[in-house]
Amino acid sequence: MGLAKLWKYSGGLLSNLAAVVHHQHKQHFVFSCFQSPSYGASPSPSQSRRPISWTCICGFMLFALGLISLFTGHVASNVEWYSQRIVKRNWFYKMDGSHRASIDIWKSRYSSFYYGCSERGPHFTERGPHFSSAVRERFSNGYLLIATSGGLNQQRTGITDAVVVARILNATLVVPELDHHSFWKDESDFSNIFDVGWFISYLAKDVTIVKRVPEKVMMSMEKPPYTMRVPRKSEPEYYLEQVLPILLRRRVLQLTKFDYRLASDLDEELQKLRCRVNYHALRFTKPIRNLGQKLVFRMRKMEKRFIAVHLRFEPDMLAFSGCYYGGGDKERYELGEIRKRWATLPELSPDEERTRGKCPLTPHEVGLMLRALGFNNDTYLYVASGEIYGGEKTLQPLRELFPNFYTKEILAGEELQPFLPYSSRLAAIDYIVCDESDVFATNNNGNMAKILAGRRRYMGHKRTIRPNAKRLSALFMARDKMDWATFSRKVKSCQRGFLGEPEENRPGRGDFHEFPSTCICKKPFNLSNFTSKENKYQISRRNPTVSESRYRYLSNSSNLEQRSSQKFSEGSLRDRHGSLIDEIDPDNPLSD
Repeated sequence: MGLAKLWKYSGGLLSNLAAVVHHQHKQHFVFSCFQSPSYGASPSPSQSRRPISWTCICGFMLFALGLISLFTGHVASNVEWYSQRIVKRNWFYKMDGSHRASIDIWKSRYSSFYYGCSERGPHFTERGPHFSSAVRERFSNGYLLIATSGGLNQQRTGITDAVVVARILNATLVVPELDHHSFWKDESDFSNIFDVGWFISYLAKDVTIVKRVPEKVMMSMEKPPYTMRVPRKSEPEYYLEQVLPILLRRRVLQLTKFDYRLASDLDEELQKLRCRVNYHALRFTKPIRNLGQKLVFRMRKMEKRFIAVHLRFEPDMLAFSGCYYGGGDKERYELGEIRKRWATLPELSPDEERTRGKCPLTPHEVGLMLRALGFNNDTYLYVASGEIYGGEKTLQPLRELFPNFYTKEILAGEELQPFLPYSSRLAAIDYIVCDESDVFATNNNGNMAKILAGRRRYMGHKRTIRPNAKRLSALFMARDKMDWATFSRKVKSCQRGFLGEPEENRPGRGDFHEFPSTCICKKPFNLSNFTSKENKYQISRRNPTVSESRYRYLSNSSNLEQRSSQKFSEGSLRDRHGSLIDEIDPDNPLSD
């Protein structure tokens, strides 16, 4: 806003200057750059000055405009740098001026001032009844069947939203059906990945959940369950106006391809319900939890703290992105053939996609980013990934940057054998290790990156690094033209605001699953607590112990205080069949 005013003000000055000069020229008052005597008679004072041509005046104006453009261009090119200093900061950032100091790459010094808060609201508020207990099965509006879509984490978002939709509709939710037909062809059911008993009991006060529609209800139905697909990111009003009448009439309704079918911005209590589902109710089965914790234990036994990296550099991801990584005709042919599986994908310019920051970083670039941020080559790295395009040759530069390189295959050995045929169960093991890591670095903004970023914020703002790919891509292309110190300084500048600091979590920013601001609360300010915690931070920078890490996922819940709440008012909706939109599904088939 300040730059716009400066530009407008400067333009006004120059315009006024030109008008004055033009007026004075008409009145025979002129400027001069120098005096020049006339030949012959002695010149009069008015004749001794030579008028300036309009060319000179225009040149002066262009010069002034050039200076202003240079200044505004400098500010625009460093807008992120300035924003770190101009933006309004929280009290603890102002207190010690630490926003000017270097950032601890392992842990945010202010994470202890926040905590996850998703408890159910009170039954009565100043405005009356508010959030009721779950409606009983026999009094509900019907049974809601959900068919999820995509990989493990995409399905996780669908399951979370399914519970909220059931709450909105006052419906009984049937345990969601997982996707068996997507790219991964995983035959796992809900009970193979998540603890069904825990899921049902934990949410009992919010939504009634059953394993299947009762036989007597199915036998009494004249027609099979009605199937429909709702538009992406539909508001609660859409479900009440378009979906509820069908549910009331048919008693059993199935929603298909259910991922991101509910708006991101909801009422506060519904957002908190999302958090209770995602961060507490969706607990992995005991075999998955046990193996995941074994891997965390083995990593911490070798080194107290470690980084987990989600590379997402599989052939399908690269083909879908439309990016090019220098592999010549062989790469273009191989990825082009994979890309043909999705006929609706548009033709993309690899150079433009990279400039826009839409291309996943290579493993080598991820390693360079981490080293530039300050992680040494003796840092222990856990790599969560499927089949890497290019195999060991692609991974070799990352291994050289971080020799202490581990994967679930290396750590688990034969113990991984029962999980190998199931991609979602393998992804769940990676999820546990990435969540428990001291630092989590993503390579793209896919579903696993978003879900884990949100969870790590909720569980204490553990350091989460998301590449600022748009700015980093230009740096990587020019890295041979600068020394390492310059490159490192520029990477650190690019990544400010992308390191998982508490101040990044602002209401309304991004997708709720990535930025669950409604479910994150500040602790009451206490100066003595601040001072003692700051001293403790400077002295020890304590990390989780092995025993703390081992048992966290085995319990994986906090005993949230469950209070009575108000029942949603059931408006008298007429039984009308509104128009249903079954749009061409624009989902990314490769979302993890």
